[in-house]
Amino acid sequence: MKIIVLGAGVVGVASAYFLREQGHDVTVIERQAQVAARTSYANGGQISVSGAEPWANPGVPRQLLAWLGHEDAPLRLRLRADPRQWAWCLRFLQECLPWRTARNMRELVQLGLYSREVLRALRKRRDLHYDKQCRGILHLYTDARALDGAAHCTRQMRELGCERRVVDVAEAVRIEPALASMRARLVGATYTADDESGDANAFARQLAASCERDGVRFRFGHTITALRRSADSVDHVELTNPDGGFERMTADAYVLTSGCWSAPLAKTLGIHLPLYPVKGYSVTLPVADAGAAWQVSLTDEQHKLVFSRLGDRLRVAGTAEVGGWTRELDSQRCAAIVAQVNTMFPGAADVSRARYWAGLRPMTPGNVPIVGRSRLRNLYLNTGHGSLGWTLACGSAAGLASIVGGRRPDVAFAFSGT
Repeated sequence: MKIIVLGAGVVGVASAYFLREQGHDVTVIERQAQVAARTSYANGGQISVSGAEPWANPGVPRQLLAWLGHEDAPLRLRLRADPRQWAWCLRFLQECLPWRTARNMRELVQLGLYSREVLRALRKRRDLHYDKQCRGILHLYTDARALDGAAHCTRQMRELGCERRVVDVAEAVRIEPALASMRARLVGATYTADDESGDANAFARQLAASCERDGVRFRFGHTITALRRSADSVDHVELTNPDGGFERMTADAYVLTSGCWSAPLAKTLGIHLPLYPVKGYSVTLPVADAGAAWQVSLTDEQHKLVFSRLGDRLRVAGTAEVGGWTRELDSQRCAAIVAQVNTMFPGAADVSRARYWAGLRPMTPGNVPIVGRSRLRNLYLNTGHGSLGWTLACGSAAGLASIVGGRRPDVAFAFSGT
């Protein structure tokens, strides 16, 4: 089939790869000048099945109340006169019910485990290099009550097949010696040895180059303005080219991988997607002292920050703002991340050369991505991955390619339309 993929983030590029691998004629449309130029550009870098506990969980409503009015809160809500935001927030609260959280975690863990294996096979097959670290992920706790809660979540994940385990402070420091500087503040950690980290942007660029060698076409600088339908199918895509000219493109099938922008594009077809942008930040810093810098990827559970080592760079990412579509940097947020790096790992980073970034995560209320068929016969969806886009990209793309080809995916996940 002739297929158009709408969006060239890490999810879109992976979708193009697996569709082309199955013999389809694939074109990718991207409004930026290169792949992975927005949400996939400078994310936290973790391949984190252990991070599959949904943001929407029973403990969050009480936390949200405690964080209200605090500008440095890990999750900051800025209510707007936007009915979509209010509707999304109400559905988010519904997803905090225990049984819904358990269901959503099951979906995320199953897709995450599959995706991690697909990624490993893919990078071996295509000899991809993206500063990967296969040293696992440590979740760090400085509060005993939070550690007790993590132990419960860890048991649930182990039952689902994710080999996450609780470790004491001594073992955490043995796994990552750079934690010695904050040993006195730790009460424990959880460790998932099979989790990984790496540069999602570098991965996407290398995979896109591999796709091009296989015959996939990328049309950069083309902004999709609408999808038009005829009866029960998509008829064509309307877009503007880099010169501002109007174009139409047609295909046998269309795959929507446009992150947060999937919702307004789907709306032009009369389809409502429960997505809302949640802004996150990252700071990338050169290593100043290799002995003081971390190698193992880390998650600071108190401040909701993730730490990854990307070669001679340190990447720290996190925080969340539910407040609209702006990517404007908040200097207070940026300074708080750098301050936490200095507190936890003094001297590790050259903070004078810090590079700041903000991106919009495409979040569903329950954190589970929307992958599979839409109600239009030739429109497929692969969007809404939230903070787990890099973790779930290869698995959701491989599963979607199977569905497009009329086959059952190799993972027990609740694909839409199946």
